[in-house]
Order: sequence, then structure tokens, then C-alpha cells
Amino acid sequence: MTDFIRFFIPFYFTIFFTVSFVGISYRIAKRIGKSPNVLPKDDSAYGLVGLYFKLILLALFIYTILLLLFPEDIFPAFKINIPEPEALKYIGLVIMISALIWVITAQLQMKNSWRIGIDSTTKTELVTDGLFRFSRNPVFLGMTISLVGFFLVFPTVITFSFLLTGNILMQIQIRLEEEFLLKEHGEIYLTYKNRVKRMLGY
Repeated sequence: MTDFIRFFIPFYFTIFFTVSFVGISYRIAKRIGKSPNVLPKDDSAYGLVGLYFKLILLALFIYTILLLLFPEDIFPAFKINIPEPEALKYIGLVIMISALIWVITAQLQMKNSWRIGIDSTTKTELVTDGLFRFSRNPVFLGMTISLVGFFLVFPTVITFSFLLTGNILMQIQIRLEEEFLLKEHGEIYLTYKNRVKRMLGY
């Protein structure tokens, strides 16, 4: 199981990043004629959130590569002992794969409205069908679930810090987007917001 995890984790996150960020971004850019990555690069509070997102992704990538190259050093480092670790590893693997499928499905359902960040220059359609019937933020939900699965597969202080920090940044981003969407769509968004939970459920 250890050797499988060693190869699975970097492969998984490479596929996750390549498909859900690079691939979807390229697909949308061809449709709308510009990059859907609209995270600011200034020194504002919002720009800082975007920077931290990128740093977390970089740290996650480096960690998974170190796991692949130096398993004897990385596997035992900062490990958290939890009951029935083998059973939880299998559950974590299923969660990670399911989360990837969920995220890509949500991105495809957003069609031309999908963005990385807040696009204040182009009015996009408010998507409320598909997975958005159950969650106002299915992409962020899927990313969070993916990090939960990662922690279950490989329970260390470091993977828990990825889960905690990533979730904090996503919650900040969600609230920034909610404020923008309320201004952009008004009563329509307010009705949707009152009907569907921020992360999951009605």
C-alpha cells in the first residue's frame, strides 16, 4: 500500500491540476477569448489571497514530489497515528477520486461562467443547475473533500496543514465571491443563496 500511495498521490494531483486548472482554463479561454484566470497580482487583500493560493499549490506539488523521491524520509515525518489506518486509506482513495470527478463535473457545468477569481469586467451567467442545486460552491467543496481524502490516505501534520490552510483560503474566497455575485445578480442571487447552502445541502 505504501508504494502505491507513493506513486498515486503525485499522479493524482498532477492530473487534478492539469485537467481542472490548465485544461479547463484553456477550453474556456478559447471560448471567451481571454484567460479565465482573473486573480489579481497586486498587493490588495484579495491579491494576497490569490498569492497564498498559489503558494499552497506550489508547496503541495513539492511535497508530493518529495514523497515520490524520498519515501523513507517523507512517509514517517510528522505522521499522525490514527485507528484502523489501512481502512481509512482506502476510504481516502475513494474520496480523492470522487472529489476529482465532482470538481471537473462542476467546472464543465459552469460552461463559460467558470473563472479562477472574480471577473469584474465581464458579466457571467449565474449557474444554479446541476451540482449547483446542492452546493453554491461545488468546486471549492470538491477541493476541500480532496484534501480530506489526502489526509486520510496520508495522515501527517503537513497534510492536515494543507487541509486547514486551504479551507481557510477557500472560505475567504467564497465570501469575496458572494459579495460580488450579490452586486452582480441582485435578487436572483439572493433567492438562490437562501435556497442552497454555501457548501452542501438545502
